[in-house]
Amino acid sequence: MVLAVAAAGLVAVGIFAVVALAGIGGSTDARAALTKAGCTLKVAPGGPASHSIQDPGGSSAAWNTDPPTSGPHYGTAAIFGEYDEPLEQARVIHDLEHGGVFIQYGSDVPDSTVRELEAFWNDHKPGTIMAPYPKLGDKIAIGAWVFTPEELASGENGNGYLAKCTTFDDAAFSAFFDEFQFRGSHGNDPSVLQPGH
Repeated sequence: MVLAVAAAGLVAVGIFAVVALAGIGGSTDARAALTKAGCTLKVAPGGPASHSIQDPGGSSAAWNTDPPTSGPHYGTAAIFGEYDEPLEQARVIHDLEHGGVFIQYGSDVPDSTVRELEAFWNDHKPGTIMAPYPKLGDKIAIGAWVFTPEELASGENGNGYLAKCTTFDDAAFSAFFDEFQFRGSHGNDPSVLQPGH
């Protein structure tokens, strides 16, 4: 009986490990939708969630994606909404910490695509920031800082998720939002992550 209990325990641990590994890098649905749309998805270990950047226009060597999706940031977040000028990234990270998602696009993204992004943003306003990020060129970036319940309980830094696409694809963007939005280290309440806040 002891051996049967031990074997059952090992099977349970093995199942947990497979489930945990399957979750690394996003769900199969989100990754598949992004891949089908020709997007890339980078998953980077989260940097320390400190308000250590004193200048909102500052940066950190701990940022490991571009645009940044985690790490040290400015103490005041950007206001959720749509912008026609680039934002200070140290503020945007603070929004991600609260479960927000950004949509940022390069200077070579066609106006017609920007209009598609605006329509998508209009349907996903709570917890979403949209702004130009000229250095992306012809690419669109969507980013989130995601924490599992286990990471929150253990004080870990979660993971930054950054998808880059050359076209807008509603199914791929929706899959990213469904999987990663409202999963920051605190906040995460759509009712208080409204545009203008």
